[in-house]
Order: sequence, then structure tokens, then C-alpha cells
Amino acid sequence: MEWTVDQLRQFVTTADCGSFSAAARHLGKAQSAVSTAIGLLEVDLGVALFDRSRRNAQLSAAGQVLLLEARELLRQAEQLDQRARDLNAGSEAALSLALDEALPYTAIATLMRELSAKFPSLELTLLNGTATEVADYVEQERASVAFHIDRGPARACFDQRHIGTVPQGVFVAVDHPLADGRTVRRKDLARHRQLLMHADDVHEVAYSPRVWRSDSFYTTAEMVADNLGWAVLPVNIAHYEGYRKALREVPCPSLALPRLSVRMLWLQGRQPGATALYVQQRFTELLVESGA
Repeated sequence: MEWTVDQLRQFVTTADCGSFSAAARHLGKAQSAVSTAIGLLEVDLGVALFDRSRRNAQLSAAGQVLLLEARELLRQAEQLDQRARDLNAGSEAALSLALDEALPYTAIATLMRELSAKFPSLELTLLNGTATEVADYVEQERASVAFHIDRGPARACFDQRHIGTVPQGVFVAVDHPLADGRTVRRKDLARHRQLLMHADDVHEVAYSPRVWRSDSFYTTAEMVADNLGWAVLPVNIAHYEGYRKALREVPCPSLALPRLSVRMLWLQGRQPGATALYVQQRFTELLVESGA
């Protein structure tokens, strides 16, 4: 195979423009140069790409088939060139992100779309889980960085950076006794079962003598929707539309619930690369834009 990418480009351009002269003008070349390049390509491939018995550049049957292959090869060549440019600019060839399931989905979805547009050649791996699990993924070196809700002191092996907050509140099912719109006190909550987030290194405060535990915010929210108890949840989790019944926030000023801190984690001694730092900066902005 002696053909070149440039010959393929001239072949595709001629097919798109409909004539050798139009392709030459588009490429800024002499018509004779385009005709010669395509003639040499036909010799190398062993087939005629155009029917030259017609006035315009009419593709032959073989040319119609090989045009599809040529387009794909040019796409791959452009992808190779783009990846080389990204690497030369300091971007990572691959990035593995671990994301807390409790983070706002709208912010994550926007981030993924923007990453696709800004880094089209990036090989991306997403790992999802609880706050504890995504930290484990970084420690196990399955992920380069993790973004999760701060549930306590970071392990000694991590460096960290605060990037934003998400609000939380007390939520019940719409038919729960506390869902009548009145402000409640701690002793009112204590009369009903509390659903707690449970993980090995997370110790939620129990305000009720009766508790059930789950390691997933979404599972906890599902139990709230089923009227099995009340729970303190991130507001974005409580507002998810997939539950059997909508959840209702209960005002309880005496709890004085703070906003939950969101942080980025990475292993000590391994500074995040340019792409990871872009993700951190943009996700910080999106958390604000989403109202989190």
C-alpha cells in the first residue's frame, strides 16, 4: 500500500465537490495535481474510482464502496492527530473519575457533555458509588481522582480540595404524619423511625430511638417514599423524580443542618493532570449553576 492520507483526502473532496476542477479549487491545488493524485491512488488500489467517460467526476461502483472506507480512515487520522495535539498540550490520554452517587445529576450530565466536546479523543472511565466506595477506587488506583460528599476526615493517603456544597434537609413521604407543613422539633422526629445513611467510616447522628440503615442515599430515599420513616437527605436526591411517591421537606430549625461539603480526592504525591484540573474547575462552577 503506497497511497497516502492526502490522496484519500483528495479522493473524498472530489467525490463531494462533483468534479476535479471544483475539488482543486477547494483544496487550493492545480487540477492536474488532483487528477494525478487520484490516478496514483487508483493504481495503488487496483480499481477505478471514477467513471471518466462522463463529464463530471462520477463515482464508479468500486468508488462508491471505497468512499465509505476513505471517510472512515480520514476520521481515524484526524482522531490520531487530535490526540497527539492534546498530549502535546499536556492533556491526559485517559482519565478515570470516581463520582459519588449523591452528587447532583444535572451538574454531572452537563460536565460529561462538555468533556466530550472539549476533549473528543479522551479515553474516559466513570466509576460510581457511595462516598466511601469512590474513595476506595482512588486508593485502589482504579480512579485518578474522586468527587464525593465529605462524610468525615480524609484518609492519610489522600490529598483533597474543597470544590463546593450541596444542601440537605429532612424529608418524609407526602402521606407521613409529619408532612402537614408545620415546623417540627427534634422530639417530633424522635417519635418516628429514622432512616440513616450507613457506611463503615460514616456515623450519622440518630435522633430517633428507632432506626433503619442503608449504604445508599437513593435506597434511603426510596424507603422514605414508601413511608417507612424520615431521613436527612441531599436536596438533589430528594427531588429525584423516579420515586413511587414524591418526598416532602419538613422544616426543622432546631437541627440547623449545614450544607454538605463536596471535595476532590487524589493520592498524595500524584498531582492531578490538566484534564482532571479542568474537570475540578468546571464541576465547581456547575455545582453553583445547578443551585446545589
